[in-house]
Amino acid sequence: MSHNVACYRCGASLGALSLPFSRRDQCPGCSADLHVCKMCVYFDPAVPRQCREDGAEDVTEKERVNFCDWFKPSESAFDPKWKSDADAARDNLAALFGDTDDN
Repeated sequence: MSHNVACYRCGASLGALSLPFSRRDQCPGCSADLHVCKMCVYFDPAVPRQCREDGAEDVTEKERVNFCDWFKPSESAFDPKWKSDADAARDNLAALFGDTDDN
């Protein structure tokens, strides 16, 4: 079954991976772990514990692999604004410290 899930961190398509994601699945684009709170339909930074599922255990690190049984991948986990902010921060660091790819 095909799906439109994209990595929460880089936006790479995860359509080649089968659902449900295992705890070991990683993004082919940026190697981010995928069974994480930020990839879940229940993740919501505006609510207490940042989870809309009352039965879920509290997970403090939202970008780390977890054992949550409520995990369900979200097709809207990727936020292009976050990626452009992260890219801008990386560009600023490179400008500050110089390009390290020349070594």
